Amino acid sequence: MNHPVEGSTTGSTTVAARVPGQASAGLRQAGLAAGQVVMLLAMGLFLLAALLVATGHPVIPALTALFRGAFGSWYAITSATLVRMIPLGFAGLAVALAFRAGVLNVGAEGQLLVGAAAATALALPLQNTSPLLAIPLMIVGGAAAGGVWAMIAGVLRLRFGVLEVISTIMLNFIALNLTGWLVRGPLQEPQRVNPQSASLPASLQLPVLLDGTRLHAGVMMLPVVAVALWWWLFHTASGFRVRAVGANVRAAESAGEIRVARTLLLVFLLSGLLAGLGGAVEYLGITYALYENFSPGYGYTAIAVALLARLHPVGVLATALLFGALEAGANAMQRDAGVPSVVVSVVEAVLILLVVAVDRWRARTSDSAGAMSGTTSGATPGAAA
Repeated sequence: MNHPVEGSTTGSTTVAARVPGQASAGLRQAGLAAGQVVMLLAMGLFLLAALLVATGHPVIPALTALFRGAFGSWYAITSATLVRMIPLGFAGLAVALAFRAGVLNVGAEGQLLVGAAAATALALPLQNTSPLLAIPLMIVGGAAAGGVWAMIAGVLRLRFGVLEVISTIMLNFIALNLTGWLVRGPLQEPQRVNPQSASLPASLQLPVLLDGTRLHAGVMMLPVVAVALWWWLFHTASGFRVRAVGANVRAAESAGEIRVARTLLLVFLLSGLLAGLGGAVEYLGITYALYENFSPGYGYTAIAVALLARLHPVGVLATALLFGALEAGANAMQRDAGVPSVVVSVVEAVLILLVVAVDRWRARTSDSAGAMSGTTSGATPGAAA
């Protein structure tokens, strides 16, 4: 997946390159990206309506229920849409970072599960510890577990040439079964009745921000992490190296100053850290227990979140909110209008295909324009001669 490389390395930690017109070009690109997103959303809405008609469901009541479930009340916004946005945002950042570097990490689901499992495992020995120490330790432990889990795929790729698409998918299944084993074995509740862990003590839960809602402090962590990731990617030399490897790994190798293997391992680690962080925050802020099917597929939906955001960390915030609203609205649509929530999943999948199709179209258009430019520039001197 190629992306334009901006800036240049200078040997310092700050990318100093600035070219005339860069700001206006960036604004134009942002405007075009926003226009494409609006177009894709309109197409997604049209497709949803077509699916409702094709499956014999009333369109207006279903769409009304979808909107009401996502934005129809203060409780829907804070306790459904924003709550779902948080794990989708962290997993979306993980996917966006990996794809930026050309690493097709589709293992955010497994890394998220492992992060939640690690935080759960730390809860028992830390339950008598001060929350000011225990909560950060569980968050860091969950993130670290996600990073280590992703590094397995990184080592397999760099040491044995195993494609990360295959290894991360297999690691997802392993993480899913590992979670099932943990909640039936070492982490099962003391009563050993249900396949789930013991409930997290209230003192170790992330604080609820608004009384009467489920909105927790994780919603404040997400934008901080997104902006930090954006700053690192676009304003530091190491971030530039990540983008350079993603833009063209052979050119990065030829440059001689970029250690591609080290950069890729760093990306695997950070990507896993972000997804693991999402799992830990979800456990500490919403579920308060680990159980089978802990994630309803946040790691897979995160691929759409990242692609629709054009792999931009700040854009992930907006698309995570969108998909959080879709997930919340889908449940309301199923409950109030009898429309299976899987219809929304179909729309999400089609949105991914549309994004990929638009990328391919843009790449081919750019190549054609480049070829035409090369032909023209090559013909002009000859004509002049």
